[in-house]
Amino acid sequence: MVTLTKKFSIKSTKKQEQLLWELAETCRLLYNHALAERKFLYRSYKHQVTYIDQQNALPSLKDRYPRYKYVYSKVLQMTLKKVDSAYKSFFGLVKNGDISARSPRFRGKDYFFTLCYNQSGFSLTKNSIKFSHKNPLRTELTFSTPFDFTNDTVKQVEIFQDRYDLRFYVAVTYKRSEPPYIDNGIYQAFDLGIIKHTAINSAGKFLETTIKRPDKYWQPHIQSLQQRRDHCLKNSRRHRLYTQRLRTIQRKCATQTKDWQHKQSRNLLNNTKANTLIVGDLSVKKMVTTKKNGQKSKYRRNLNRGVHNTGYLGRFVELLTYKAKLIGKRVIVIDERATSKTCAFCGHKKELMSLSIRTYHCENCGIKIDRDQNSAIIIMNRFLSLNALWTGYRQFLYTIDNLRQTVKDKTKVSPHLLDLEFHELVGSPQH
Repeated sequence: MVTLTKKFSIKSTKKQEQLLWELAETCRLLYNHALAERKFLYRSYKHQVTYIDQQNALPSLKDRYPRYKYVYSKVLQMTLKKVDSAYKSFFGLVKNGDISARSPRFRGKDYFFTLCYNQSGFSLTKNSIKFSHKNPLRTELTFSTPFDFTNDTVKQVEIFQDRYDLRFYVAVTYKRSEPPYIDNGIYQAFDLGIIKHTAINSAGKFLETTIKRPDKYWQPHIQSLQQRRDHCLKNSRRHRLYTQRLRTIQRKCATQTKDWQHKQSRNLLNNTKANTLIVGDLSVKKMVTTKKNGQKSKYRRNLNRGVHNTGYLGRFVELLTYKAKLIGKRVIVIDERATSKTCAFCGHKKELMSLSIRTYHCENCGIKIDRDQNSAIIIMNRFLSLNALWTGYRQFLYTIDNLRQTVKDKTKVSPHLLDLEFHELVGSPQH
C-alpha cells in the first residue's frame, strides 16, 4: 500500500473562517500549554513528560477550561502528538551530535494551528467533506471536494491555511494499493546535485539532466521587495502592500519548482527500463555546513539557498520514490559518503576535493572523468556489491573496464572533459 496525500483549496464563508480560527486558537493554546509543562518540569525536576501523561490529563483540563470541549477530541490528541514529535526530533538531533539543534518553540497568536482529524471526526461523500466540532456557534464545516475518496482508505484529514495566499486548504491522506515489484535485472544509479542529476545504468550508459532553477530568476525580485519593505513602517499601508507582493512572488517560485520536479521525476521513471533506481543517502543539512578544527558548524552561503530554500534534493527523492511505487518500481537509498573523493576505477581516495573542481583526476591511474559521473559509478558498485548481486556486479565491472579503456583512448586525443553520450535517455524504449 502506498500512502498518498491530496491537497485542495476550500471555499469558506466568513462564519466558517471565524470558527476555524477559534478551533485553531484553542489547539494553539493547548500546544503552548503542553510545551510549557514539559519545559518547566524538565528544568525544575529533570522529569520528562510523555505523550501518555499529557493525554491522560486532557479530561481534567477540559473540566477546568470548558473551551477545550468545543474541539473534537482527536484533534486535541493530535495536537499533543505534535508536541511529542517535536521533542523526539529535537532529542534525536542532539543525540546525533547536531549542536545547532533548537528546542521546540511556542506558537504566536497570528499562527493558524493545523487542525488534524485522525481516523475519525470527519465524513466523506463523493462530492463533500464534513468535520465535527462542538462549538456553540453551531456552524457546519462542510466543504465541497474535487476528488472522490469513497474507494480509498482515508487515514487522516488536515485543515490548514497557506501562509502565502492566506487561503484555507484540506489535505487528505489515504492509502492505495501498488502493483507488485519485479526485479528485471536492470538498475540505474543517480548522483543527485544542485545543478544537474547524473545517472548510470547497468549497461554503462550515462544520463545527465540539467536542473531548472526558477529561484535564480525570482531571487533578485524577492531581495528588491524585501529591501523596500524594510524601509517602511511595520503594518503601514505600503508595508502591507510589499508583503503581499512578496508572498505572491514566493508562491510563484515555489509552484514553478514543484511543477518541474513532478514532471522531471515522472519523465525519468517513464523513460527507463530499470525497475530499480538507486540514489545516495543525502544529508541535506550537512551539505551546507562546514566544520574546521572542531569549531562550530558554519553555513555555506553559496549552497544554503540552493539546497534548503527550494527543496531540490530532499523533495525530489520523495517524489521519485512514491511515483516509482505506483508503477511497480523501487527507489533504494544507500550510503554515498566519499563518492566524490574516491576513484571509481582504481579505488584511490583523495584527502580533499573542493566543490569548485568538477573533473576528477586520479593521480594513481591517470583517469580523468566528470566528478558526478564518477560518483554515479561508485553508487552503482556499492549497491550491486552490498546486495550480493554478484552476476550483475561482475557484468558491471566488465562494463567499467571497457569504459576505462574508452576514457583512456579519448584522453590521448583530447585533454578536455569527455563526452560519452551523457545526454541520451538511459534505457529508453526508443534506443
